[in-house]
Amino acid sequence: MAASVQRPASSGSESDPRNANIDERKRKRMLSNRESARRSRMKKRKLMEDLGNEVSLLQKENSRLSKEINASTQRYIEMESANNLLRAEVMGLTERLRSLNSVLHIVEEVNGYAVEIPEIPDDPLLKPLVVAVPEANYGVSR
Repeated sequence: MAASVQRPASSGSESDPRNANIDERKRKRMLSNRESARRSRMKKRKLMEDLGNEVSLLQKENSRLSKEINASTQRYIEMESANNLLRAEVMGLTERLRSLNSVLHIVEEVNGYAVEIPEIPDDPLLKPLVVAVPEANYGVSR
């Protein structure tokens, strides 16, 4: 039987300077990787914190805008209601004016007096008020 040669359990770096150099590079690389991983975790933690803050701000802004929309919607509904009341009032007054005009026509026919009777538009709500603006001559000849 051949005599077995026992080797020490170590990697042999104590005896071989080349292995010691490799072990040192390996140890430095591991430390560098650990530091890089630590920086990555910190960067990720900061990013998550920033995103959480942004979510919070956006939720507050969303809530504010929702309240603003609700308030505007409520004002719109109130204005629409007031507008409907005014339309009904205009229609009632227009009908009343027509009745008065018909009375004026009868008075004009019976008594022979010339009475100025205002013209009633068909639908005053569809014809907005016209503001008289004097025409300016912009260098256009007629």
